[in-house]
Amino acid sequence: MNGNRYGRLFQVTTFGESHGEAMGCTVSGCPAGVELDEAEIQAELDRRKPGQSMITTSRGEPDEVSIKSGMQDGYTTGTPIGMVIQNKDARSGKYEPFVTAPRPSHGDYTYSAKFGTRNWGGGGRSSARETVNWVAAGAVAKQVLDQSEYDVQVKAHVNQVGDIRAPEVSFEEMLEHTEENEVRCAHPETAERMREAIDEYQQEGDSIGGSVYFECRGVPRGLGAPRFDSFAARLGKAFFSIPATSAFQFGKGRETRTMRGIERNEDWEFDEGDHPETVSEEGDPVPVGNDHGGLQGGITTGEPIYGEATWHPPTSIPKAQKTADWETEERKEIQVVGRHDPVLMPRAVPVVEAMLRLTILDFMLLGGRINPDRLDDRPGEYDTDYHPSSPVNDPDDADTHAETLDE
Repeated sequence: MNGNRYGRLFQVTTFGESHGEAMGCTVSGCPAGVELDEAEIQAELDRRKPGQSMITTSRGEPDEVSIKSGMQDGYTTGTPIGMVIQNKDARSGKYEPFVTAPRPSHGDYTYSAKFGTRNWGGGGRSSARETVNWVAAGAVAKQVLDQSEYDVQVKAHVNQVGDIRAPEVSFEEMLEHTEENEVRCAHPETAERMREAIDEYQQEGDSIGGSVYFECRGVPRGLGAPRFDSFAARLGKAFFSIPATSAFQFGKGRETRTMRGIERNEDWEFDEGDHPETVSEEGDPVPVGNDHGGLQGGITTGEPIYGEATWHPPTSIPKAQKTADWETEERKEIQVVGRHDPVLMPRAVPVVEAMLRLTILDFMLLGGRINPDRLDDRPGEYDTDYHPSSPVNDPDDADTHAETLDE
């Protein structure tokens, strides 16, 4: 099975099924010398994990991460970082009716048609549980970016649930309010209305879709390449990889369908110190506006990168639906019972932020903004603060000894 790797220099390769023994990922291309805090990785996983509130699945997964490789004395060594998250609360029995009778709008039939078999417990590899790996890898990328010389900030929030849409909020409001409520909407009053609507859909045995708005600040200009490896193309790949994503846009996005060229085109001016949100120096040419969402020609401008992704309603709902069992050749009425999210966007927020950081860091390594080998950018220097120290004295019972030679 291909399609399990993301990134060119900062590469994330994942494994695991929803009800398998464990989930996990290998992060290759992380520079050496990053002081990697496992607690910070765990904090990001805790934001994504199930059972956080009544509007998320009640599956009881602690999602505890264990780092297996790529570190020495708290610092990355430049070698692959292996991380494992054990599955603790898998209950596959409720999925037995769907082994040969695919659930509506899931990946059951398509996986079986492609491979001739599948791991059916919890949806197997097609389950959104697999995104736990992405969040773990994104937490590593976050620490690399935080410890670099660049002040990259990434934030997302739920801006729509059903037909309830939040008004525009500032980046600062997103940072301040997103994590204050279960919906993860940065506009508190709208968050309350969203929560009430979600409760209603849940009581009806149904689900609802919506969208997540994201914004990235401090991303330097000049990242990305034309055409197939443009920054926008890679963002599109990242977002459409997230299960249940049905649309993605950056900048003005779909609004440009009705805009004239003179409206969308942005004049250029010189930065006179009045563009604090843009990565530029005084006197540099900068666009007057940012309808392009921080990207022109597929390359970053130094302005904030912003956009929106849309999620369709969760497909696992307890309402009665119909399927066709290819083994018994019968049409059946089924009910998908178990522990499922009535809405996906609140738990998608940390996944969105993770994929943004993975994309940004990969482009910064590709563009030479961060040394791919080592964070301190001191090639050839071996005596570093993060190099392991030699033991002062060999134990008497050691298998080998080093004797100091007299000059």
